[in-house]
Amino acid sequence: MLDLLAIMTIIFWPVVPLFWIPVHGLSGIFKRIGPLTYLSPLITWLPLAYLIYKQKAFILQFNINLPLLINTAGMILLVLGTFLHLWTGKLLGLWGLIGLPEVYSRIKGKLVAGGPFSVVRHPTYFAHTLIFTGVFLITGAAAVAIITILDFILINLIIIPLEEKELLNRFGEKYRQYRDRVPRYFPHGVNKGV
Repeated sequence: MLDLLAIMTIIFWPVVPLFWIPVHGLSGIFKRIGPLTYLSPLITWLPLAYLIYKQKAFILQFNINLPLLINTAGMILLVLGTFLHLWTGKLLGLWGLIGLPEVYSRIKGKLVAGGPFSVVRHPTYFAHTLIFTGVFLITGAAAVAIITILDFILINLIIIPLEEKELLNRFGEKYRQYRDRVPRYFPHGVNKGV
């Protein structure tokens, strides 16, 4: 069961960079393509998912045996991250969660600033970090630890800056004021400089 949790996490993670980096980085192109944009992760991700699945024995052979207390902390992080992800999904709605306003010019979307979005600007990405960290602490799979670190780096250095540029273009001064008021990724008190 732990191997299944680890390999499913590893298989599904590439959707994040394979979809969100191009969509935010080349938003003008994807707005012209419109909803057909959603074919792109299938074209890029499905072959990669198949390759990961075929190599699962090799990928999962590198494990760290973590104590039960750490496994328990992982379960708590996984539950908290899943709850946060579901909460942000409810607030964003399906179209906002899958990024339809970013790829379809007829849907503007709305700026969500309540709930967890009043604490950090990117609670969905924060939820990813909690989930991936939790899965690593539960399974001890070194590959999950690697994607947790990779996800954190890619999200903070590439995806969030691209997304914020797109949000600023879409919502203007309203987003600028929100950005100035709410920290990016960590709640106030954790890193006051963000």
